Amino acid sequence: MFKKYRFWGIAAALVLALTLAACGGGSEEESSDGSGDSADSGDSGDSSGSESVELGESELTIPYVAWAGAIARTPLVKQTLEEVGYTVETSQVDAGSMWTSVASDDASFMTASWLPATHQSYQEQYGEDVEVIGEFVAQAPLGMTVPSYMDVSAIEDLKGNEELGEATDWTITGIDPGAGVMQSTQDAIDTYGLENWELQSSSEGAMLSELQSAIENEEPIIVPGWKPHWKFAEMDLKMLEDPEEVYGGEGDRIEAVAHTSFKEDSPAAYEVIQRLTEDYDTEMENELLVAINDGGEPADVASQFLEDNPDLLEKWTEGLGE
Repeated sequence: MFKKYRFWGIAAALVLALTLAACGGGSEEESSDGSGDSADSGDSGDSSGSESVELGESELTIPYVAWAGAIARTPLVKQTLEEVGYTVETSQVDAGSMWTSVASDDASFMTASWLPATHQSYQEQYGEDVEVIGEFVAQAPLGMTVPSYMDVSAIEDLKGNEELGEATDWTITGIDPGAGVMQSTQDAIDTYGLENWELQSSSEGAMLSELQSAIENEEPIIVPGWKPHWKFAEMDLKMLEDPEEVYGGEGDRIEAVAHTSFKEDSPAAYEVIQRLTEDYDTEMENELLVAINDGGEPADVASQFLEDNPDLLEKWTEGLGE
């Protein structure tokens, strides 16, 4: 019975094929090279939106440091990833823990790698286990920073400067002790022979509070500084010249760095980061930083940015996820 049906089915298919060939004229030649086949043409056409890149591992963790730039960009990355179907947890940690968790694959990726200078020691320790997956900012200069009204222009001007030392209690007001810029500042103290000076650890928030207070009273203060940061837009500051390039010369790159397995584990997330970082730059970060400094919650600022820029969100997420 089944053989009989199969015979008549094959015969019918042959008749249909001969009929189409006779009616189609020149289409027989086109079909011989596959160009007239709708399935083939779908595979070879524009793939945007036609085939989704899979989520893979859908639960992601992003560790970040409590620095202004990381606080601004991390919610933007998180919310974009959530748009394509990921569940994203962010965790505020120190720089050492950030690198350790990514290198051990306990966390997915970081948004605040500063290379080649600031995080050089971490890169040397964990470089074989991680890879750069995108660049947020191409040049992010760092250096000892002072209010512009202070009569110093270079780091070496601090050496043996009794008047300034006594006015500041020979203290450079720093941030969290695990930060790369703190290590660079300690290296600068050693390189420039600033034996009388001491680097005081605190947090970025505490440092900024002391900086603002000093400026309001037009008092001297020295802090580690970096760009992009809202303080350079809101306060009249200058970085001290660093001829020995202890802080890395023209500046570090701020990059997204992931474990080497990240692309395979979460392919759509990898693609999101690559797309997002192609557009992200200092101007975009400054826009987020200023909005946050004006009182906006970082998550709300990120949401508003994505709402105001639907074309970017579509570009970053099209064809990705389930």
